[in-house]
Amino acid sequence: MYFHVMVGATNLEASKSFYDATLATIGIPSKGKFREQPSAYMYGDPATGLFFISDTLDGKPATHANGGTIMFKAATKDQVDAWYAAGLANGGTSEDAPAPAPIPGATAARLRDPTGNKIGVIAFV
Repeated sequence: MYFHVMVGATNLEASKSFYDATLATIGIPSKGKFREQPSAYMYGDPATGLFFISDTLDGKPATHANGGTIMFKAATKDQVDAWYAAGLANGGTSEDAPAPAPIPGATAARLRDPTGNKIGVIAFV
């Protein structure tokens, strides 16, 4: 359904470190720098979906969505745990530690990235 999701970053290099570490744990590859102005980095694949982090287009500080969450899919509970640990080690702050999700048979975790965007991961195990 979605082609891509993009979030703004107040410190693009801090956000890059966070997403390089977290997305690698769930098998989403970094594609490196996507463009120079404004600077942006790309993750994923066009066939399955892309995720971007970017300096803002208008040059104003990036803000996070109130009530918004971007949730990535993991294959296993171990990946959820690894994603969460990588996020904490790379500038993320905890929203919800890995635990059973409200959806039966699922485990999920949520973090705030260095800008404050709420990011999550879920595995159906």
